[in-house]
Amino acid sequence: MSETQETGGCTIPPEAHAVLEEIENRQKRFKRNTTIALLSLTAFIFFLFYVIKLDFMFMGKWVGFILTGMGFTLLVSFLAISLACILSILGALGRLSKNPIANSIATAYVSLIRGTPLLVQVYMWYLALPQLGKALEDIGIPGIQNALTLPAIPAGILALGVCYGAYMTETVRAGIQSITIGQREAAKALGMTESQAMRRIIFPQALRIIIPPISNEFIAMIKDSSLVSLMGVWELSYRAIKIGRRYFQSLEMLIMVAFIYWLMCVVLQYVQEKIEAHMARGDRRVH
Repeated sequence: MSETQETGGCTIPPEAHAVLEEIENRQKRFKRNTTIALLSLTAFIFFLFYVIKLDFMFMGKWVGFILTGMGFTLLVSFLAISLACILSILGALGRLSKNPIANSIATAYVSLIRGTPLLVQVYMWYLALPQLGKALEDIGIPGIQNALTLPAIPAGILALGVCYGAYMTETVRAGIQSITIGQREAAKALGMTESQAMRRIIFPQALRIIIPPISNEFIAMIKDSSLVSLMGVWELSYRAIKIGRRYFQSLEMLIMVAFIYWLMCVVLQYVQEKIEAHMARGDRRVH
């Protein structure tokens, strides 16, 4: 009779235990090799910087000034992704609705926003709205021009939030539709209304599916937030471009700001992995 080993209250045959150990060893080797590769790549990049004679003293002098703009970048990104999440849920429910008006509005929103460049949308919110307000004021609506003349930061938040909300609408809709019809029927059998089933049964399960792509959208938004620099917001990119042009050392400034964006995305990716592992507990073994 073959020997067995108890692990966590469960009896595991020696063959299965050996397979699990091999999987864990492979994962450890993969992480170690990945770390070595990243360190080697970092060393090569710094060597390349040395060869092209970057002015590290100049970069160190202005790094504090550049990092000050991170607050604007994070502010715009977090508020925009919050708006995008709200719009995506409303848009997905509209796309799934049997009401023709709600469905038509949601479909038109997604089609229009996804079919136009983000840069054009930024300028529409910042430059075109005041002109629209003036036209409405000329036909007898007083005060509308001032109401539609937005400062740069609110205009950037609205542009990014509305744009990403349209893309995320399809993600949320796909996540909701991925839940089997049996879940809805079980909710109805328990006497739940359609809205109760959505809140308590459907959406919590869909959340685990839509979190990874929505996290990717947030990482992309961190980078696209640099577009608000076109409206004069003193965020990371704007500060780097200003200093680089003033002293004719744009290479140093752009490399530094690119590195800062990369570090921000690495941190967000780490947070995303932790959230995914938390949401996936009970479904699969997470190492």
